Amino acid sequence: MRTIILHYHLFKNAGTSIDKILKSNFKEKWITTEFKASQDNSEEIKAWILDNPEAIAFSSHTMTGPVPKIHDTNIISIIFLRNPIRRIISAYKFERNQQVDTWGANLAKQLNFEDYVVTRLLKDGDTQCRNFQSERLATMTLAKAHKIERAVTALDNFSMVGIVEEFEKTLILFESILQNQFENFKVESTHTNRSNEYEIEFSPALNQLLHECNNNDKQVWKAGLEKLKNSMNHLLANDAKTA
Repeated sequence: MRTIILHYHLFKNAGTSIDKILKSNFKEKWITTEFKASQDNSEEIKAWILDNPEAIAFSSHTMTGPVPKIHDTNIISIIFLRNPIRRIISAYKFERNQQVDTWGANLAKQLNFEDYVVTRLLKDGDTQCRNFQSERLATMTLAKAHKIERAVTALDNFSMVGIVEEFEKTLILFESILQNQFENFKVESTHTNRSNEYEIEFSPALNQLLHECNNNDKQVWKAGLEKLKNSMNHLLANDAKTA
């Protein structure tokens, strides 16, 4: 049976660091692509995997829909979550320094943090500052329920849910999971594209607005923390049995 890693790379959630680890281990067998905006591109993801039979690690920022199921293929699916306010601050700082001609990057260069957030919140369909993580996760289950319920449920479909604020702890779990399939897999701690998210100060009113507009993300992040805690406890219990 073929085993692959499918990395759901959410913007500003330590994904570049994870990709660096995957590339270090799998070299040219790590590949990446991006998909057109869609609520469910799982069939395109499936085709991408099947069209690259030599690849082991797949990474994309734009995967949506349920984790694909492929005959005779074991998919290790991974995703990282982050405190939503810290993620938004990090995204702003990243786009402010990004040397590309995109609407978001230009906006960050032109505006202070507060105006940037308000402008993005007012833009129809823009989720960068409004429940970005839970909106993506809600597409990943076929359950008929409210978005937040679908988003939390979707976490159970992943082989591993990592937490940026618990990055080193997550790496221990990450290495353990992958070594079960790839004996020589090694993790060297790295945190690429890391920005100091604590330099920006903003008003209490904006803080309240951010929390109100990212309540679903806060719930998903807390659920992810609990899932990571349970996974680590399970790992430690197994290690104790084999000691």
